[in-house]
Amino acid sequence: MFEWKGVNVAPNPVLNIPVLRHIHLLASTHSLDDPGSVGSALCKFHLFCDIFSISEKDQLPASPALLHSFALWASTDPDPDDPAFPSDISWESVTTSTVSKYLSGIWAWHMAQGWPPPLSDVDFLSIRFSLRGLAKIQGDRRSKPPRPPITVAMLRALHSSLDLSNPFGACLWAACTCAFWGLMRWGEVTVSGRTAFSPTTHLARVNAHLLVDSFDKEYVRLDLPKAKTSGPGKSQSVFMPTGGDLCPAKALLNLERVVPASPLDPLFSWKDRFGAVRPLVRKAALSRVNEVLTSAGWGNAFGHSFRIGGASYLLGQGVSPEIVRIAGRWKSLAYELYIRSFKNILSKHFMNVMV
Repeated sequence: MFEWKGVNVAPNPVLNIPVLRHIHLLASTHSLDDPGSVGSALCKFHLFCDIFSISEKDQLPASPALLHSFALWASTDPDPDDPAFPSDISWESVTTSTVSKYLSGIWAWHMAQGWPPPLSDVDFLSIRFSLRGLAKIQGDRRSKPPRPPITVAMLRALHSSLDLSNPFGACLWAACTCAFWGLMRWGEVTVSGRTAFSPTTHLARVNAHLLVDSFDKEYVRLDLPKAKTSGPGKSQSVFMPTGGDLCPAKALLNLERVVPASPLDPLFSWKDRFGAVRPLVRKAALSRVNEVLTSAGWGNAFGHSFRIGGASYLLGQGVSPEIVRIAGRWKSLAYELYIRSFKNILSKHFMNVMV
């Protein structure tokens, strides 16, 4: 926390004398009851800033409006039926008490860096007023069971039900396998509408690679041009193991054979009866998935069901939680350090989990 500095220079909280600065640092360090919770708060705050493209100079010191916005984002559990909530925004959805702890952590960060408290008593009252309203709105929704994960049995049902020689079936199957094994968000394998595809923000054919790691094992790498947990203008890679009848590499190769396309066409695309290449649209894709699942006696899946299901399956097979975190690209301070070498240990950690 003390080393995590912003681009703005804070005024010296004490006289510019080495021994006094040293005493101030010691005092600030030992005044924290739970340094770990401060680190967690800062991780969430910087994730919020990344999602909404908040410049670094505006993060420290943070304005009351920015922290009020952060509190609303962290506490919001979006209604999936409300079109006002964009599907490409990740939400924290924690309790209001956790949000209060986050704000306390950010307050401590400001103090440790020599900035005045970012929120006044009136600011805190305003934020609590908003959070109280959110708690009333979301009370019933948060009591519902969590969204169901896609299971291996469900994947097998999809595999046997979809016509993989049909352009749409081949496309949907490739998207399902990648979303499951790559722990991908549904919005990363689909687009919101027929004309919404852009190769600068969505996966294109050129972004898919079948490679060999340092253990001579094949793996799939998808290079996302834009991702929620990557910085502005930075790409992010998804790594997937290969093997078995639910193999994402087989699904992608089948898609390439059934639906030939140019390098800048959508990766997950199909051709209509006129031969036009069309991207996989989110609502239509999930509707077809749910047709299969409900006919087999399961309930409806949701966009995150594949990501949740893939993570649950890997954890159930004994894959390290840290490896699953990296594979799913969940944000942490060590993210950039881990991802550089992750492709070289993929097969070792995923060995014998393909079905």
